[in-house]
Amino acid sequence: MLRIGLLGCGRIGQVHAKSLMRLETAQLVAVADAFPEAAQYVADSCGAIVMNVDDIISSDKIDAVIICTPTDTHFNMICDSANAGKAIFCEKPVDMSSERIRDCMVVVQSNNVAFLTAFNRRFDPNFANIQSRIQAGEIGNVEIVTILSRDPNPPPISYIKTSGGIFRDMMIHDFDMARFLLGEEPVQVFAVGSALVDPEIGLAGDVDTACVTLTTASGKICQISNSRRASYGYDQRVEVHGSKGMLRAENMLENSVEVATEIGFQRAPTQHFFLERYEAAYLSEITHFVEAVNAERSPSPSIIDGLKAQLIADAAAKSLATGQPVSIL
Repeated sequence: MLRIGLLGCGRIGQVHAKSLMRLETAQLVAVADAFPEAAQYVADSCGAIVMNVDDIISSDKIDAVIICTPTDTHFNMICDSANAGKAIFCEKPVDMSSERIRDCMVVVQSNNVAFLTAFNRRFDPNFANIQSRIQAGEIGNVEIVTILSRDPNPPPISYIKTSGGIFRDMMIHDFDMARFLLGEEPVQVFAVGSALVDPEIGLAGDVDTACVTLTTASGKICQISNSRRASYGYDQRVEVHGSKGMLRAENMLENSVEVATEIGFQRAPTQHFFLERYEAAYLSEITHFVEAVNAERSPSPSIIDGLKAQLIADAAAKSLATGQPVSIL
């Protein structure tokens, strides 16, 4: 039985807490949050106790931590948890700074603790199915990957100002998905972007509409499109074109019923947002972490995957600023 402490009881922390309740091989022992009401709510819902962060990390009755706090708190929590011998499940991004992620890696690796960077989309049943069929050779050699990711509405400007920008906050999921599906590391990025949804996003120093082209050393291409607004709902699509064919995952709809009348064919709206769309992925992700730690295997994606996605985001931000293709370091 893996005994877990939850650091951060906001929206995504509550998702992970609920997932843990469905597992027989893990127990949520304690929770912590800067807002006592949030911590108490999750504790009451899951039969856990409220503790402060330091006590959870130092407790010998807790084997692993799930870090769901704001990104600027991750560094200290990761280092302290690793030094305490805890297995670590950390929400993306690991840190806004690639150099600080490298520093975290040293601490994690020197303490030989399990670490999972929570890129949940790898665990989506449809995207995982595509990746397994690519590996099986069903569509031959991958040539072009196309990823579309659009939110129904932009977040508050207060969030934008601290998010690290669209590439580090939103598109970082797609950078990891690109690596997951291409089968090769991207070596160059070219990015364009505009503030078309809300001028205030532009005034805050960010863009809300962006496209990126990634290229690998062998010439494989990935095209990524992001927008902070989609009038029709949460838009999450992937297409992989190969030498022998194509694999595609469409949007998840509220239901699969289609109606035909004199005005044409109509289908249900897309699922509203990421909590609904990736419910199965979140459960699969936490299950993988628990099973890996219990079996003393290394979970994946690792902290190295977190660093590589961050390096692509850094290069994309530089490309947008310079208007030039940028090599990924």
